[in-house]
Amino acid sequence: MSGGGEKGSMTTKTPADFLKSIRGRPVVVKLNSGVDYRGILACLDGYMNIAMEQTEEYVNGQLKNKYGDAFIRGNNVLYISTSKRTLADGA
Repeated sequence: MSGGGEKGSMTTKTPADFLKSIRGRPVVVKLNSGVDYRGILACLDGYMNIAMEQTEEYVNGQLKNKYGDAFIRGNNVLYISTSKRTLADGA
């Protein structure tokens, strides 16, 4: 058996660490249906249920709706990505 060693374990970042680090930041949430939701990540839980603020819904890349707050059930989530949001459409 090979004893691969534990080099780099100090810099290992888990998915949970990533999710904690992006709370309060702009994100893109892609659903299994292909719809994107873009907004500020307010909070999420262990089931990937997501609460977002200043949420915009995009279908086929086109803005369809704007919501103040949105809740997305975790089993619909394909992925969460950080986003660089522009200030052109607000404030």
